[in-house]
Amino acid sequence: MDSIRNLPEEQPVLRNYSEELAKIIRSGISPRALKDRLSDYHQRDIAEVLEELTPAERKKLYGILDSDELSGVFEFVDHPYVYIDELNIRKKVDILSCMDPDKAIACLREMPREQREMLIDLMDEGSRRDIAMVDAFDEDEVGSIMTTNYIVIQRGSTIKGAMADLISQAAENDNISTIYVTEKDAYYGAIDLKDLIISRENSNLEDIIATSYPYLYAREQIEDCLERIKDYSEDSIPVLSSDNKLLGVVTSQSIVQVVDEELGDDYAKLGGLTAEEDLNEPTIQSIRKRLPWLLILMVLGMVVSGVVGLFEGIMAQLTIIVSFQSLILDMAGNVGTQSLAVTIRVLMDETLTGRQKLELVCKEGRIGLLNGLILGAASCGVVGLYIMLFKAKTAAFAFGISGCIGVALLLAMAVSSIVGTCVPLLFKKLGVDPAVASGPLITTINDLVAVVVYYGLAAVVLIDMFHLG
Repeated sequence: MDSIRNLPEEQPVLRNYSEELAKIIRSGISPRALKDRLSDYHQRDIAEVLEELTPAERKKLYGILDSDELSGVFEFVDHPYVYIDELNIRKKVDILSCMDPDKAIACLREMPREQREMLIDLMDEGSRRDIAMVDAFDEDEVGSIMTTNYIVIQRGSTIKGAMADLISQAAENDNISTIYVTEKDAYYGAIDLKDLIISRENSNLEDIIATSYPYLYAREQIEDCLERIKDYSEDSIPVLSSDNKLLGVVTSQSIVQVVDEELGDDYAKLGGLTAEEDLNEPTIQSIRKRLPWLLILMVLGMVVSGVVGLFEGIMAQLTIIVSFQSLILDMAGNVGTQSLAVTIRVLMDETLTGRQKLELVCKEGRIGLLNGLILGAASCGVVGLYIMLFKAKTAAFAFGISGCIGVALLLAMAVSSIVGTCVPLLFKKLGVDPAVASGPLITTINDLVAVVVYYGLAAVVLIDMFHLG
């Protein structure tokens, strides 16, 4: 047994699907054989290989796959218009009609206006209606990410009737894991596909309808209900109008995409950007995103520099304290950024009470104080020995300076923790995205706090201790 445990573990070799697909597409096999081979791969993998293919190879692929299959492939592409533009008009219309409305809208918005209007006019009435409905919502509203790809049955149907409706609608709508029930167009409840399948024909359909199934309203803000959507962990959640009519559903795929975009946007804001950037974004647009925050931070930086200038006297008499300024400022900034990250994560819970927010501030303050106590004591000892041994100063002088540094570090870290927590809470209270309380902003504020604490303490304590001034 021991010999088996000691055998080296073999690392699994992951298949390179893009490489496999490229070889298959470039092979000389017949179109029928090629279609059969492609059916073994996920649509996302086919989407990944598009960039590696030549226009001629992509044209070959377009001829093999039908519109429904291609629409599924293009839904995994960041900018599908690049590839859709290589198709003829008829195929473009068919593919956009097969796409979920939100995906089709995103693609249409990348097109020139004249082409967009022409393609919409050529679509069937149902596709035009679905696209117009979803397009009527703002991009930050739930309705903008819903799809009309779902199964719906009427209340009062039988098990046999519900199965017949499922089979007839499944040809057009493949989102079948949950079947939605309406009563006179109003949303009534939902049925799990498994419950419908295992029900006996003479059972009562009403017994398997979940009337308390979660739902969203189309005009709700995505950010406000994101945590609620994730908590339910359903494959799809119905989206209703203000009068409780079923408009569409939000799928788990859309939820994952929205969460990813929210995290990317928050990460960008933590870096002092107004929105997330990508590699294809024009330089001027990136400058416009970054410049406003940089101007604000520059003004705050000037304030910090002005405050430092107030302590020129103490710095001129005790120049050694300037050497340890970065230690205080860096640690204050680091602690503040940690508290900011924790607070933004906690604020994703919209049900947070005032008492819980106060507890969060107290907790972060305690953490900052205790960490400051530990690091302040450590820095006091290390810096004191450094000054005494390497700067050839007396023990009183060395540990007087290091004591001031230790206390300043303690106070700066405690205050910075509270600042890093209170600023996003204040922004949230004012209705501003708390992620706007970005890392650079918190760091600059904490620099100001650290400078005042450090040099103020030095001016009050060290001047009298060493009879300066």
